[in-house]
Amino acid sequence: MTIREKLYIDGAWTEPDGGHYEVVNPATEEVVGLAPEASRAQVYEAAAAARQAFGTWSRTRPEERAAILDRAAAIMARDADAHTLLARAETGATTATARGMQVAVGSSRFRRYARGALEPVEEALPPQINEAGPMGKAGVFGAVAVRRPVGVVTCVTSYNNPWANPAGKIAPALAMGNTVLVKPAPQDPLSVFAMVRALEEAGAPPGVVNLVTGSAPAVGEAAVDSPDVDMVSFTGSTAVGQAIGEVCGRAMKRQLMELGGKGAALVLDDADLDAAVMGIGTTFSFYSGQICTAPTRVLAQRGIYDRLVGKLAAYTGHLKVGDPAEKGTVVGPVISAAHRDRVESYVELGRKEGARIVTGGERPDLARGFYVAPTLLADCTNEMRVVREEIFGPVVVVVPFDDEEEGIALANDSDYGLLDYVWSGDVARAFRIAGRLRAGGVGINTIGRNMEAPFGGFKKSGVGRDVGSYALHAYSELQAVVWPG
Repeated sequence: MTIREKLYIDGAWTEPDGGHYEVVNPATEEVVGLAPEASRAQVYEAAAAARQAFGTWSRTRPEERAAILDRAAAIMARDADAHTLLARAETGATTATARGMQVAVGSSRFRRYARGALEPVEEALPPQINEAGPMGKAGVFGAVAVRRPVGVVTCVTSYNNPWANPAGKIAPALAMGNTVLVKPAPQDPLSVFAMVRALEEAGAPPGVVNLVTGSAPAVGEAAVDSPDVDMVSFTGSTAVGQAIGEVCGRAMKRQLMELGGKGAALVLDDADLDAAVMGIGTTFSFYSGQICTAPTRVLAQRGIYDRLVGKLAAYTGHLKVGDPAEKGTVVGPVISAAHRDRVESYVELGRKEGARIVTGGERPDLARGFYVAPTLLADCTNEMRVVREEIFGPVVVVVPFDDEEEGIALANDSDYGLLDYVWSGDVARAFRIAGRLRAGGVGINTIGRNMEAPFGGFKKSGVGRDVGSYALHAYSELQAVVWPG
């Protein structure tokens, strides 16, 4: 039976004004379900419901907000098997990725922000002695900085992880006492409906969480420009982020933007090449390269350049490309036929620009599905578009450099600055280089993340920081309270 969803507005499941559109399995090209096509008026209605609910929810005791988030996490975990199958079907992620990196991370983020709802929001400031003057009598003045909820937050989420990404927005926003309007990516919104159902079952009051979807740009535009929306949290392309930023700027709405990336991986001549290959190689497999944090732009010192290219080529030979439901599959499809065509056009562009295609470059011989072969482009230069632009697929480009100074300069010669990486046997050297990289995060000899560390980008990779307690800060405003001692 095909899933046929409704909008969730003010605690009620509502038929969409615009009918439904098909959500397609990128591995089989079969219809997974029907997602609602909201009208602009319905989006505004959802935002108004969030505005109406904000007063009561923002004054709800933190312990009550924490209990609802914790129950929601437990409900998500309870139904993890079904959620895994749904996530795999609508995203094309492998079973292991859908289970461990999508559904499990989604529920764990709700648990994290259940605790986050109980974190202190006040910071005492040193008292200040003021002399008598135009502002009043002399005295000692105390002060405290208090984090208050922003208000109504629109959460526009990405297609590459329909569990972790929405959870990383919705949970901290609710923990801080905000209400939310959720607009998932049109390609794979069905998992977000499951997340909202968990919140409903957990006892989230009507209007606290509202969910609208649509394949038309007008739905997202309404979710951003509604006068009831105080803040927009967006994950997606830099171009769309810039358009959202213009709307927010005119209305002075708060923004949290996690945008594109073209992560530089500096591999120095003293690096453990096998470790570097294991890290860089995840670009070929993890979400089929559809991840903004991937080390897609490899800068290899000439002393190890040929060996590194050879090892990366050998790595791709062990990757099984195919149906993510089959055991042993490492590389699944990209999200859509249109995106497959886009990635392939970049590979062809690289060929024309003079890059050497070491592996890949041909469409996998599979009867159905939107597959792209893991592709390695060597002998690149920093001027090539395949090096400068985000491809968002299983494509790695390699650029040689001579010395440390040139490597740092190449890494920083980018419009992006989300996550960079340094592989070196000299940790002190790697830390020194990290301090000179214009990126929101730097991994040293690892692609691993510390999930309490701030996450966000420099330059066109975004505005603001989230993850851990930094997400609670992102979804709050600072208020100063001053009193005479």
